[in-house]
Amino acid sequence: MSRPEILAPAGNREMLGAAVFSGADAVYLGLTGFNARRTAGNFTPDELREAVAFCHARGVKVHVTLNTLVYDRELSGLADAVRAVAAAGADAVIADDLATAQLVKSIAPTLHLHGSTQMSVHTPEGAKELAALGYDRVILARELSLEEIRAVCEASPIEVEVFVHGALCMSVSGQCMMSAFLGGRSGNRGACAGPCRLPFDASAGLKPGQPGRACHLSLKDMDYIPHLWELMDAGVASVKIEGRLRTPEYAAAVVTACRAVCAGQPYDEKLVRDIFSRSGFTDGYLTNRNDGKMFGVRTEADAAATRAATPKARELFRRELQRVPVHYELSGGVEDGGVKLTARDDDGHRVSVYSADEPQPALKDPLPGIERALGKTGGTPFVMDGLAAEPGEGGLGFLPGAAWNELRREALDKLLEKRSEVTPHAVQAFEMPTYPAHTVGQLPALAARFANAAQCPAEAAEKLQYLIFPITEAESIPEAWRGKTLLELPRVMFGRLEQKTAARLDALQDAGFAGAVVNNPAQLRYTDGWTLYGGLGLNITNPMSAARYASLGVQGMLLQPETALTAMQAVAPGVPTAALCYGHLPLMLTRACPLRNVRDCGKCPGGGTLRDRKGRDFTVTCSAPGGAGVRTVFNPVPLYMGERLRELPVDVAVAAFTTETPARVSQILDLLFNAQPFDSEFTRGLYYTNN
Repeated sequence: MSRPEILAPAGNREMLGAAVFSGADAVYLGLTGFNARRTAGNFTPDELREAVAFCHARGVKVHVTLNTLVYDRELSGLADAVRAVAAAGADAVIADDLATAQLVKSIAPTLHLHGSTQMSVHTPEGAKELAALGYDRVILARELSLEEIRAVCEASPIEVEVFVHGALCMSVSGQCMMSAFLGGRSGNRGACAGPCRLPFDASAGLKPGQPGRACHLSLKDMDYIPHLWELMDAGVASVKIEGRLRTPEYAAAVVTACRAVCAGQPYDEKLVRDIFSRSGFTDGYLTNRNDGKMFGVRTEADAAATRAATPKARELFRRELQRVPVHYELSGGVEDGGVKLTARDDDGHRVSVYSADEPQPALKDPLPGIERALGKTGGTPFVMDGLAAEPGEGGLGFLPGAAWNELRREALDKLLEKRSEVTPHAVQAFEMPTYPAHTVGQLPALAARFANAAQCPAEAAEKLQYLIFPITEAESIPEAWRGKTLLELPRVMFGRLEQKTAARLDALQDAGFAGAVVNNPAQLRYTDGWTLYGGLGLNITNPMSAARYASLGVQGMLLQPETALTAMQAVAPGVPTAALCYGHLPLMLTRACPLRNVRDCGKCPGGGTLRDRKGRDFTVTCSAPGGAGVRTVFNPVPLYMGERLRELPVDVAVAAFTTETPARVSQILDLLFNAQPFDSEFTRGLYYTNN
């Protein structure tokens, strides 16, 4: 087994220094703008260049996050950001949107490309697809078990990175719209407000309108540090610490612990727990214990423990770790009138310095004293790794200790300076493509997505252009409907669901269906022979990513519902586009079940509700019991655009039905067909915002 890269967060310059001084092998940080932690300190292009120089001098890699969804008006700025990363000489870009990946490969092809966890990759086929798209590394979803991680590592042609410590999002990353729709701050755009940490109560017996008090969407922090050897054995190349919004002391404590475990040494578990936790830690996903013990909140006792632990953690980066081997070579001596000291590293850097004083004949062997003086590398990143001496006539001679100390300081300063020289990536000329705008004012065709076949009224099926059903409903779809029916694939798949779904697609190949809706890049790999449409899970928000998906065979695509109408108009990839016109939006997709806070899985009817602090009920549905299933939390107020369909700059308007009764479905479809106002509370979502 090879030791994995220890990858630490660097939300600002102080945190960067703490991570590096305590021994991180690599750091990840955000360039101001396009990254998933916009409220972190982040780095300007000039600061990034300084950060890269600082890190590379110490043998530490720098990964830059450009992992948010982008809109058309931002693409030129994103291209400039890629150029800035290349100019700074950073090692890799962490990308989410396929537009970012395309810009990296077009502008700076020698930059490594890492697939962000926001891409929701959680299967072997997902890793293979990212490799085919030009990625060098896949950052897996946090929800995987050890065996699921192992399966991806065994199949992946590229490096695999996993999170090992820090905050757990309740939702699968990249599949959460809760912050966007409840507070106008999009997690997919780097501005998550963390509403899941607020009260969402699954308790039974709450009176109508009574505010919820329990925090049943708040997970404890993950801690896989005790499992690092198992992850190494599975083939993980990089272990990542979450926490760009935390403190330098936090970064140092966790990096130190990871280094100790990887070296087979004990670590200070109490310090790691005290520096930050939410009522302790969980390893529930990794160990397949997906239960109510995964949940926790940040208490005052936790905060007090952090305050008490901070001075101790600060000591971990008071002096930097010595880890860059330096080799010394000595020549000259008494007859030469001086001594030449050469210092070189393993990367080919070499510097030479000369003594200011002439050495005097030595009465005894001077080498032991010289070795001691040159080995005093404390306060630098260097550690002595050998001394070779080629004395001239008369030997090296004698110089006072102060002279050798000065030679050492001068040599190491020059070597550090040379190692700090930034090597920019070569940048290719790139002209931003122009994309046509979609027409506005035309009435889009109507399609509808149903949870099951019984929910779809037969009379409405005749009028809709497309019917969309989960693939699990395939055998229940009447043959008369199949020519306009698209089978929707799950947005995330755990366990063996990917293999089962691929086999099901093969079996249904000749069953007369119009196509399949893919919701994850992995699904592009096992849908040969199907007409493909892009679903909600692809998070398409701009024309460049839309065009890329079209080039991969996607014949039509649903635009991400956080996209404002003005941004939506810019997406016209040459295939039909679609937007939601009705539906209780799926705010969160989660493997952990909030209902397990109050009931056993075996006694669950297959769903329930969560009560927020304002007394609103959020429906929770379950795709399957246990860890293989997925829970969806829906917005209690539906999106509706029925009387404004002509304002949607798309070809198809989609009504998404979830828990509505067949009778209610008929009523809503009648309103849509007749362009009538909605008959109860509704929202326009983010369609009329300036996002």
